[in-house]
Amino acid sequence: MTAPPTAGVRPRRPAVLSTALLAGVLLLGIVSVLSLFIGSAALSPAEVLRALVRADGDLIGRMTVSGLRLPRTLLGIAVGAALGVAGALAQAVTRNPLADPGILGVSAGAGLAVSLAVAFLGLTRVEDYMWFAFAGALGAFALVYAVALRGPDGATPVRLTLVGVALSAVLTGASQSLALLRPQVFDQMRFWGAGTLADRPQGTLEAVLPFIAAGVVLSLLLGRTANAMALGDERARTLGVPVGALRWLITAVIAVLCGAATAAAGPIAFVGLMVPHAVRAVTGPDQRWVLAFSAVLAPALLLLADVLGRLLVRPAELQAGIVTAFLGAPVLILLVRRAERGGL
Repeated sequence: MTAPPTAGVRPRRPAVLSTALLAGVLLLGIVSVLSLFIGSAALSPAEVLRALVRADGDLIGRMTVSGLRLPRTLLGIAVGAALGVAGALAQAVTRNPLADPGILGVSAGAGLAVSLAVAFLGLTRVEDYMWFAFAGALGAFALVYAVALRGPDGATPVRLTLVGVALSAVLTGASQSLALLRPQVFDQMRFWGAGTLADRPQGTLEAVLPFIAAGVVLSLLLGRTANAMALGDERARTLGVPVGALRWLITAVIAVLCGAATAAAGPIAFVGLMVPHAVRAVTGPDQRWVLAFSAVLAPALLLLADVLGRLLVRPAELQAGIVTAFLGAPVLILLVRRAERGGL
């Protein structure tokens, strides 16, 4: 049986965790401010502040800050929270510390469903193709788990990772093939496939925010039950938990969170892997705290990746999904090596 991702970690005192969570909120605030002040346009801090608080300031400054950077920052917070919470839930329900919406193929499944909707149905509005993203995310998660279960030892962490990475490669290749076959249709989404917070259509945040907010709130309410799920099916049943129904409910929540995030910003990997895994070293095994910390620190990581993308190749930009891949790939290699040695 796969060891739970919380094994060997001692619980922490609530007062200490509350202080640490407050520090995480402060960190998110700092990164959000950096996201507002840093960009390709050379605006001084005074100009940025003036654009935020005054409606009669410089037109270019107001368009840059209020029209571009502020929506981009808010979208990063929403998408990051969705990916972080989805990753924490995936790790709890599969009892697999290597679980992540990107690694398990969930993001790629949502991405392929969106590509199909754009290519063959001509859907270009987020609120229209978002429903396809939900279905694609749910289907990919179910397929990866079903294939991994067919092994002699069940859905082990390494097997889930291998199946998920393989399926992600296939689904991503299919999405890219559709983009090459229909370049005119996909022209406005050419950066979406790399995972980006920039140049998103107007109304993107408004379209996905209700689903992300509902998914995050429901996830936090499921935290106590997720603790039981992390102990294994048999022990969860002895505690009165309806394991089968709850697993499908959590899977549906993961699909909604990942589908909304992917529809808004494209497939972004490793955020849901790195943050919950790092958070557990601070919070211990309590999934309620893991979910709360992930909802705060995952947006901070995604916004930091977005800010780094603006600085590394300035005046051009690297998409946030590319930066998170550079940051997350070494983490994945380290975790897999630990899993092979029995460290997970």
